[in-house]
Amino acid sequence: MIIPVYNEVSTVQDIVRRVQNTPFEKQIVIVDDASQDGTREVIQQIENPNIEKCFHETNQGKGSAVATGLSRAKGDIILIQDADLEYDPADYGVLLQPILDGKADVVFGSRFVGYPRRVLFFWHSLGNKLLTLISNMLNDLNLSDMETGYKVFTKEVLQSLTIRSKRFGFEPEFTAKVARKRFRIYEVPISYSGRSYKEGKKITWRDGIAAFYWIVRYRFFD
Repeated sequence: MIIPVYNEVSTVQDIVRRVQNTPFEKQIVIVDDASQDGTREVIQQIENPNIEKCFHETNQGKGSAVATGLSRAKGDIILIQDADLEYDPADYGVLLQPILDGKADVVFGSRFVGYPRRVLFFWHSLGNKLLTLISNMLNDLNLSDMETGYKVFTKEVLQSLTIRSKRFGFEPEFTAKVARKRFRIYEVPISYSGRSYKEGKKITWRDGIAAFYWIVRYRFFD
């Protein structure tokens, strides 16, 4: 389980506890991307020899934090877990099952099919669907949620990829590359408890525009 973290002092301890309580043999790698709100100090106080802690000295973006975590991953299956409580570790069983059944190499957790979800921003939802549509068209996929934070994949997939994105370009880059390599991709429904900006949500319309650029870039160029 790779947990990239940036300024999540109010949730990081809770998410680590939830991940620890999942009934799977696991390695947990927390990567703090130079948080400035006390998150780093909270992580340092977590006492568990099975948790590997990494700290960036300067903020580099989610993609860089994920890459740092992936460089230390030792498991047969890798799962990326955001630290903001929007995604629930209780869904791990659903996410892992297609891989455990030998049907998939990569699993996307979709926020837009099945399962209850918090009702929030129309324009965010529309932006997500538009980006997913463009990604699907260019990569010949039929995903419902390309931008999902829950992406699970095997060690073989990890070993075949070189992730270059520093910030939120990780999602379209990963999608384009696993599609290009023809890995078996599954999508499963997950619960989703989105946050408002007052509650700490960070992504903005600028990230949506950047995501469009990354979709095109990593489809045709690397």
